[in-house]
Amino acid sequence: QVQFVESGGGVVQPGGSLRLSCQASINIFSFYTGEWHRQAPGKQRELVAQITSGGSTKYAESVKGRFTISGNNAKNTVYLQMNNLQPEDTAVYFCRSAATDDWGQGTQVTVSP
Repeated sequence: QVQFVESGGGVVQPGGSLRLSCQASINIFSFYTGEWHRQAPGKQRELVAQITSGGSTKYAESVKGRFTISGNNAKNTVYLQMNNLQPEDTAVYFCRSAATDDWGQGTQVTVSP
């Protein structure tokens, strides 16, 4: 079982920025795709961004141009830089590896005037 610990969430105003971090308990992101997902109240969990072990990235249309996923394999960590945040980005953000069914506890992001 792999443990993922997310951090960096908080409350920001529209247009603000946050950087989320996700540390895995093992060296998994060197070999498998890392993912960030989010779940807003009353909605299904959705995939926000992915980064392969080789560094290729993919984003949901709703966050393209605003969010950037990156990784530091030496630290078993993936990041999500979120700029120009909007109220619709409010959600609990989770990370995982595509290789497992394990999830972290999530970190709350709230965008409010």
